[in-house]
Amino acid sequence: MLPIAVQLRRTPRLLLGLILFGIGIALIVLGDFGLPGWDVFHQGLSEKTPISIGTAVILVGAVIIGVLLVLREPIGLGTIANMLVIGLAMDATLFLFDEPSSLWVRTTLTLTGPVVVAVGSGLYLGVRLGPGPRDGLMTALARRGVTLWKARFTVEALALAIGYSLGGTIGWGTVWFLVSIGPLVQIALRFLSVPYVPEEPRVRGAVASKQ
Repeated sequence: MLPIAVQLRRTPRLLLGLILFGIGIALIVLGDFGLPGWDVFHQGLSEKTPISIGTAVILVGAVIIGVLLVLREPIGLGTIANMLVIGLAMDATLFLFDEPSSLWVRTTLTLTGPVVVAVGSGLYLGVRLGPGPRDGLMTALARRGVTLWKARFTVEALALAIGYSLGGTIGWGTVWFLVSIGPLVQIALRFLSVPYVPEEPRVRGAVASKQ
C-alpha cells in the first residue's frame, strides 16, 4: 500500500481527473446521440425513477463496491472517490447547461466528450489509487476464472441492453465512444501518469476505465 503522504499528494490529480470524467460523460448526454454502455444503464434508471443520472451513477457504484467487499476485492481511495465524484460532476454539468437545439453543437459535444473523458482518465488512472467500481467488478470476475475481455463484454453488454430497455439512449455516439476511448486513454496515460515511487508495485498493461 502506498504511504499516506504519497496518496495525499496524488489526491488533487485524482479528483480533477474524476471531475473531468464526469463532465465528459455529461457532454455526451447533452449531445444526445447515444451514451457509453454503463451510462445507457444509468440514464435508463434515471428515466424510470425520480433520481438523476448522476445519482444513478453513485448508487450503482455503491452497490458494486458492496459486492466487491463481499468478494474481498481490494478497495482503494480511487474506488470510493470514483463512486462519488463522477456522478456529482455529471449532475452539476447537466444542471448548469441545457441540452442544445443546434445539431452542430450536439455533434461537437458528442465528438469531444470522449476526449474530455480520456484526459480525466489519464489523470485519475495515472495516480494509481485504485480502479473504479465497475473495473473492479471486471477484475473480480477475472480472478475467478472468467477471461477479462469476456467479463467486460458480458457485463457492459448486459448493462447496455437493460439500460436501453429502460429508455437509455443508444446511437452513433455509443459506437464513437467505444472505438475512440481506448486509444485516447492510452495517449492520456502516456503523458499524465505520475512517476512511480520506489515502494510502489508497478502495474503492467493499464487499460481504459469505464468508471
